[in-house]
Amino acid sequence: MEYLPLFVDLKDRKCIVVGGGEIAARKAGLLRKANAVVSIIAPEISSSTQAMIDAGEVSWLNTIFDAELLSDQFLVIAATDDEVVNRDVYHHAKAKNILVNVADCPELCDFILPSILDRSPIVVAISSGGKSPILARQLRARLETLIPPSYGRLATLVGRYRDVVKNRLSTLAMRRRFWETVLQGKVANHVLAGRDELGEQTLNELLDNVDHAELKQGEVYLVGAGPGDPELLTFKALRLMQQADVVFYDRLVSKEVLDLVRREAELIYVGKQRAWHAVRQDAINQLLLEHAQQGKRVLRLKGGDPFIFGRGGEEIATLAAAKIPFQVVPGITAASGCASYAGIPLTHRDYSQSCIFVTGQLKEGELDLNWSALVQPRQTVVVYMGLAGLPTLSQQLLKHGLPADTPAALIQQGTTEHQKVWISTIADLPAVAEREQPIAPTLVIIGHVVTLHKSLAWF
Repeated sequence: MEYLPLFVDLKDRKCIVVGGGEIAARKAGLLRKANAVVSIIAPEISSSTQAMIDAGEVSWLNTIFDAELLSDQFLVIAATDDEVVNRDVYHHAKAKNILVNVADCPELCDFILPSILDRSPIVVAISSGGKSPILARQLRARLETLIPPSYGRLATLVGRYRDVVKNRLSTLAMRRRFWETVLQGKVANHVLAGRDELGEQTLNELLDNVDHAELKQGEVYLVGAGPGDPELLTFKALRLMQQADVVFYDRLVSKEVLDLVRREAELIYVGKQRAWHAVRQDAINQLLLEHAQQGKRVLRLKGGDPFIFGRGGEEIATLAAAKIPFQVVPGITAASGCASYAGIPLTHRDYSQSCIFVTGQLKEGELDLNWSALVQPRQTVVVYMGLAGLPTLSQQLLKHGLPADTPAALIQQGTTEHQKVWISTIADLPAVAEREQPIAPTLVIIGHVVTLHKSLAWF
């Protein structure tokens, strides 16, 4: 981030706008919306500025800029059409340690004024860091349709009841869970639909019948994070990611996905890779259980889908035995995501009428698969975690009758900006891997659908 987003309390603080034109008037108007005490310094003013003066919203000093006028000011904005004056304002403000903004000149700004969506008391500020104010305004216009004015009324209602809820519910965790229930349920629905009185009545009913034990109950969310692209997350996954108190994540969860987790949540890495485990599976199961028993909402974030070679079943079995509530949110598995982004359909009327997923992970140095089932005609085989055992995989498939010229693909870090695809045959695939040295996670796809990559690749 080039700028830290801050919401500053300007109530009754002295602020100066240097300039009397339309841009200066807009800047002064924003400061007045925040209840600042605004003075305009300019020898000449526009009609918009004059209207603000006539309405008593701002005061006007009919003079050229002088550094002495900066005394006791909280911030200053320079918005003249004279670059020399603007720079003069900037340097004098810096010398006095006063926050300064020079309009349309990011390099002369301690702060910048964002594009604002005002649903008071909800305020959304969007900034491009001065790079593209027009883009920021376009994004604000999109948000205008997503955040109607009724959200302001909802926030006002919640604000009136904050102290009431604080007195009824003793812990921060309980209050947060209560408000999440309110804002995701009937209360919010009523207010957003214009039924404010019914919304407040429903809120009071929830308060009168609040279940303290339920608010203290821990829960586990087993969530599939998909193959890497954060846009492949489900809405439910994102919602639960924003509710978690603690997050256990593995090495296949991309940084971009992890960035969408609630910022206050504790992040704990429990990733595994070949020949090395940060935390062993039985210990992970116990960690999920212990944190849930402490009353926390625990997010177990797993790459791909938790029920496809993700050992998710083992983790929730431990929870079920201890009667800990849990939810399972499927994710886009690597086979589906990586194949789609590589332009390789897993099934196709002309090439493949079935698809089989297997794990290529070695056990005690051996790869033990049902080889005869993998060499059936008109079938696609997807191998997860197959890099280490690739030579054995190729040898055994050939030995059991798969034609040597059967097309095969390696897809490295599919769906991400680091995706690479290598196309070969099952006989030559180990040599390709030896030459190219793909890194995990890399998926193996075997079958005649691989030939479609050349014409269908789009990512």
